[in-house]
Amino acid sequence: MSDVIKKATRESYGEALVALAEKYPNLIVLDADLAAATKTGMFKKAYADRFYDCGIAEANMMGVAAGLAAAGMIPFASSFAMFAAGRAFEIVRNSIGYPHLNVKIGATHAGISVGEDGATHQCCEDLALMRTIPGMTVINPADDTEAKAAVEAAILHDGPVYCRFGRLAVPVINDPATYKFELGKGVTLREGKDIAIIATGLLVNEALTAADALAQEGISARVINIHTIKPLDTEIVAKAAAECGRIVTAEEHSIIGGLGSAVAEAVCESCPVPVRRIGVNDTFGHSGPAVELLKQFGLSAEHIAEVVREELGK
Repeated sequence: MSDVIKKATRESYGEALVALAEKYPNLIVLDADLAAATKTGMFKKAYADRFYDCGIAEANMMGVAAGLAAAGMIPFASSFAMFAAGRAFEIVRNSIGYPHLNVKIGATHAGISVGEDGATHQCCEDLALMRTIPGMTVINPADDTEAKAAVEAAILHDGPVYCRFGRLAVPVINDPATYKFELGKGVTLREGKDIAIIATGLLVNEALTAADALAQEGISARVINIHTIKPLDTEIVAKAAAECGRIVTAEEHSIIGGLGSAVAEAVCESCPVPVRRIGVNDTFGHSGPAVELLKQFGLSAEHIAEVVREELGK
């Protein structure tokens, strides 16, 4: 059996920007004094004349990005999710969202898996914040292959896009030779009829692992990867609700306002069935090793499988 390749999606982000620079000459990259961590330093090294360090001034960076977009550029404004979505929210809303400018936000270090940086940097509210901005497209890729494809999809999309990337290295589950990214379209990774597990980001791999374990017990779990939180693929969600009868959602985000909320909203309007949300349960995180924190906060394959058993037991 070959070794599983693991890579952090923040690395994929940096590599994709460099790989796409020649193809898209109006691509500009901004960073807020975190280029080594967000991996935009790769772009700076290769295309110094198209890279701007805006310093520790994230709100100002978003304003600069808005101006560049208004002048016909495609700017990627990069920082940690806590600062890109949190600290700069008002500027993102009013200077980017309201005029519907073609700004792309590359938000790294999202979720509990930021690890030792602790609660102040573990942004578990960004998907909820960005979902509320009219016209904002929100993408949360699951692995290296999907992250790179998402960057180009963001470039091709006319309008503001929020791309969420992680710090922790995660398994590559999609084959780069065959994978096709479609904005707003979920992907069924495992067929199943007993229950549907709808996941996003690094929880997609955990959902697949849980489904494999459940299969050994005779439980048939459908696994769906939702890489685009907004616009949500309501068709694939409604189909899962109708055919499986129960849904479990899994995300490295608060259970309030993220994937779980989006799925529940869609299900209530189309095909009401029980929806159990797995995520951070309305609490702050704390410092610790990323993998241990994921387990502690119930963001693991073992916990997903346990929740599925509980739901089917009902």
